Amino acid sequence: MFNTSTNTSVSISVSDEEANDLNRIRARTRRKRKKLSHRTSYELPRYVLRLFVRYWVVLVFLLAVGLLGYESTRIGIKSSELKTPDSSGKESPSNKNEGNLNRLDPTMKVIGGVKQRCLKLLPPEELEHLDILEHKDSGSPVKRVVYLTDSDVSMGEKKAVRSNGTRFNLFTGNQTFAERENSYQVRETVSVHCGFFNENGGFRISDKDKKFMQTCEVVVSTCAFGGGDNLYQPIGMSKASSQKVCYVAFWDEVTLATQESEGHKIDENEHIGKWRIVIVKDLPFTDQRLNGKIPKMLAHRLFPDAKYSIWVDSKSQFRRDPLGVLDALLWRTNSVLAISEHGARSSVYDEAKAVVKKHKATPEEVEVQINQYRRDNLPEDKRFNGKKALSEASVIVREHTPLTNLFMCLWFNEVVRFTSRDQLSFPYVLWRLKVLKNINMFPVCTRKDLVNSIGHVRKAKPLS
Repeated sequence: MFNTSTNTSVSISVSDEEANDLNRIRARTRRKRKKLSHRTSYELPRYVLRLFVRYWVVLVFLLAVGLLGYESTRIGIKSSELKTPDSSGKESPSNKNEGNLNRLDPTMKVIGGVKQRCLKLLPPEELEHLDILEHKDSGSPVKRVVYLTDSDVSMGEKKAVRSNGTRFNLFTGNQTFAERENSYQVRETVSVHCGFFNENGGFRISDKDKKFMQTCEVVVSTCAFGGGDNLYQPIGMSKASSQKVCYVAFWDEVTLATQESEGHKIDENEHIGKWRIVIVKDLPFTDQRLNGKIPKMLAHRLFPDAKYSIWVDSKSQFRRDPLGVLDALLWRTNSVLAISEHGARSSVYDEAKAVVKKHKATPEEVEVQINQYRRDNLPEDKRFNGKKALSEASVIVREHTPLTNLFMCLWFNEVVRFTSRDQLSFPYVLWRLKVLKNINMFPVCTRKDLVNSIGHVRKAKPLS
C-alpha cells in the first residue's frame, strides 16, 4: 500500500547574489518614486511663473480695467450724493471748494531760487498801529468830477426803470456817443454820467443804511443779487482794522429770502457776522451781472465820505487785514488803484474770442463792442502805460480821488453800453484815460494771497 501523506511545500533556494540584486531593484524603485514626487512639488510654481511671464501684459490690463471701473463707480456714487435734491426738489449746490474756507496760509512764489510771499504785509504788531493815510494832492489834472443827473424828467420822457429796448435807463441816463467822447476829455472839472441819474432810477437804499454808509472811511464791500452766492466771513484782520473798517454786503430781497431759508438771519444790528447787510430795492437792470457792477464800480457814489475801498467778488472770502492791504498795494507803491491782472490773456481781442467761446456773452454784442474799439483805434498792445492791458478784476483796491472816481464812472458806462464782461472794457478805458498812470496791476499770486476762492455756488435769478 502506498503512503497517502504527501509534503506539498516547495523550497526555492536563493543565492546571496540574487538577494542583493533584488534589494537593489527595490531601492531603485523607491528612489524613482521619491524623485518623481520631488519633481512634482516644483512643477506647479514653475508653470505659474511661465504663465505670468507670457501673459503679464494681459494681467496688468485687466487690473487697470478693474481699478478704473471701481473708481468710476465710486465717483458716480459721490456725484449722485452731491446732486441729491433737497426737500424743495432743487439740486443742492456743490461744496467742492469749501475746503478753501478760512485758510490763512500765505501764497508763495519763487524768485531766484528763493521762496517769497506774494503779498508783503507788515508784521502783525505793526499792523495794529497802522492808521488811515490822509490823501495828498498828487498833481492830478482832474480836480473835480460832476455827476450828471436829471431830477426834472418830463412826463413824456418817464419810462419804466427796467427798459427792454436798451440798457440805458433812468438809473444810467441815456448817454450819447458825443457825451461819451466828451467824458474822456481831461480837464480840471469833468461832467460825466455815473449812475443815479434820476431819483426814480432804482437801486433804492433805506435812509438808515445810507446814514451808516456815510460814516465809513475805509470799506470792504461785496454783493449778491438774485439769490446768488453765499456770504463768507472776512478773516485775518487786526483789531485796529476791526474798529476802523466797514464791511458791507449788498443784497436784494431774493438773496435775503434765499439766505434766511438756509438759516442765515440778520441780527438786530443789521449784521451777519462782520458784514453789515444792506438791502437794495428796485434793481435797475434785468441782467443781475449788470446790477452787480453798481457796488463794484460805483463805491464812491455809495460811500460819499470814504477815502478808500476794497471790492471782493462774492465768489471769494477776503482773508487779509484791510489796512495792511492798503499799505502793501497802494501806500508803499505810491498807487491810487490796484487791480488783479488777468492770469490767462493780455489782449482785449483775445479775451473777446474767449468770452464768445465760453458763452459769457453773445457773439453779436461782443462784435458790436470790439468793432467800436477798432474804430476808436484801440491797439492790440498787451501793455498800456507800462501796465498789463487785461485785468481779472475780482479784487479792486483804490483810493477815492477825482481821477480814480472818473475812471470808474467811465468803466461803468462802457459796461452799460456794451457787454457786462468788464474785462473787455477795462483796457479801453485805461488806454483812453492816459493820465491815470499810478496803477498797481498785481499778479495772480497776490490775488490768491488776498482771498480764498470758493467759486459761484448758485446761479442768480434774473429779474422778470
